[in-house]
Amino acid sequence: MPNASRSSLAGLAAAAALTLPPVQAAEPARENLVSFSTSAQIEVTKDLLGITLQVVRDGNDSAAVQAQLKQVLDAALAEAKKAAAPGAMEVRTGGFSLFPRYGKDGKINGWQGQAELVLEGKDSQRVAQTAGKLGTMNVTSVGYSISRELAEKHEAEVTAQAIRKYRAKAQEYAQQFGFAGYQIREVNVQAADQGGGPQPYMVRAKTQMSMASDAPVPVEPGKGLITATVSGSVQLTK
Repeated sequence: MPNASRSSLAGLAAAAALTLPPVQAAEPARENLVSFSTSAQIEVTKDLLGITLQVVRDGNDSAAVQAQLKQVLDAALAEAKKAAAPGAMEVRTGGFSLFPRYGKDGKINGWQGQAELVLEGKDSQRVAQTAGKLGTMNVTSVGYSISRELAEKHEAEVTAQAIRKYRAKAQEYAQQFGFAGYQIREVNVQAADQGGGPQPYMVRAKTQMSMASDAPVPVEPGKGLITATVSGSVQLTK
C-alpha cells in the first residue's frame, strides 16, 4: 500500500478515535428495589411566645386615619422597646393597612385602617406583661411555638432515631422477601418542627381587652413535636 494511503488511513483512525464517546460505567441494575419512609418524633414544651396587638381607626379623611394609626403605633412601639432584650423579647411592627369604606350608593364615604405590633420572645412573663401595658392596642392573637434553638437542640437525636428505624425496616423487608441484606440506593433526610404559632385571642367582652398596666396576658405553653423523616429506596441483596 502506498505511503500516502497508509497516512490517510492512520489519520482517519485517529479522527475516529477522537470522536468516539467516552465509555460510561454501567448503571446498577434497578431490580429488587424497595422504596419506603420512616419517621420519628420528640415532644417538647414550646418555648417561644408570640403576641400580636392591633389598633383600628376610621374616619372621613384617609390622611387623618393614617396619622392616627401612626401615632398610636409609634407610642406603643416606643413603650414596648423599653422592655425589649435580645432573646428574651423582640419587638416588630406587623401589618399596616388602609382601605375605603363604601356607602349604599357605591361611593366612598369614609376610610378604615389598622396597624399591628408583634411581641415575641422566650421570656414569657416579659412578653405578657409588656402586652398588658399597651392599653391603646388590643390583643388579637396569642400563641407559643418552638424556637429555632430548641429545634436544633433535638434535631440530631430525632434524626438518629428515624435513621435507625429506616435501617431496621430495610433489614425487615429483606428478610420478609427472602434476601440476606440490602444496599441503600438513595436516601433523603428531613427534620422539622410542628410547634404551631399565634392563635386568635378571643374575648367575651370589650372591657377584657383593656388590661391594667401591670397585669400580664394569661398564657400557658403547650406541647409541640420535633420530627424527622427518612425516605428513599434500597436494593435487596442475596
